[in-house]
Amino acid sequence: MDRYGVFGNPIGHSKSPQIHALFAVQTGQVLSYEALLAPLDDFPAFARAFFHDGLGANVTVPFKEQAYRMADQLTERARRAGAVNTLKKLDGGRLLGDNTDGAGLVSDLLNAGVTLAGRRILLLGAGGAVRGVLEPLLAQKPAALIIANRTPSKAEQLVQEFAELGSLSASTFADLAAPVDLIINGTSASLGGELPPLADSLIQPGHTFCYDMMYAAKPTAFCHWAAALGATTRDGLGMLVEQAAEAFELWRGVRPDTGPVLSELRRQLR
Repeated sequence: MDRYGVFGNPIGHSKSPQIHALFAVQTGQVLSYEALLAPLDDFPAFARAFFHDGLGANVTVPFKEQAYRMADQLTERARRAGAVNTLKKLDGGRLLGDNTDGAGLVSDLLNAGVTLAGRRILLLGAGGAVRGVLEPLLAQKPAALIIANRTPSKAEQLVQEFAELGSLSASTFADLAAPVDLIINGTSASLGGELPPLADSLIQPGHTFCYDMMYAAKPTAFCHWAAALGATTRDGLGMLVEQAAEAFELWRGVRPDTGPVLSELRRQLR
């Protein structure tokens, strides 16, 4: 049986095995997919051993940068992201590294009816999650994309690296006041029930859409704040499913229908 998996540490919480099992049933693919606890001290050897018979793997924290370095070939979006969340074995045993996170985010936003072209987008954070989504977001041709971070130099570094792809600027949280069309939270603050220090004036009630890359059974702190100010909100569960679909298509050559899978995961969270 064709073997796939997800590498992480920790990994027991991963929904990827369930997502890919649902994809396989839906598309009539025969495969196995397992959650694999990779060692912190020797990830490359562990991954190479898996690929003796494994055909593909997803990669989650804290191994995305190591997967980037060990890939024999990179997609352009993975090269831009500086991180790999999907590996595929090629002929001869070489490994292709891809990053499907940004495509997953864009797909979920479009599924939600959000227009990205010509809009003002505010992206919160300047870590790996933000870096991974910049190229796909800029490919949608927003009017402006502002990266805000507690440490301005990190946001400015990303602006320099991605400037040729579109209209990019950096900002501190304190300097943000004018309303925007879309706010994407790429920080991990929601995991601790916290919020970046944002001005309420960023949200135009009934117009601004707010998206948190994190997800939980109840609205995240960011989504709760945004909804109270009249914004439409969405968490990152759909991004998780969409980035998985992108990987599944890379491996199997067929695109699953993400809607039923997302509905099932959402039902289980309640």
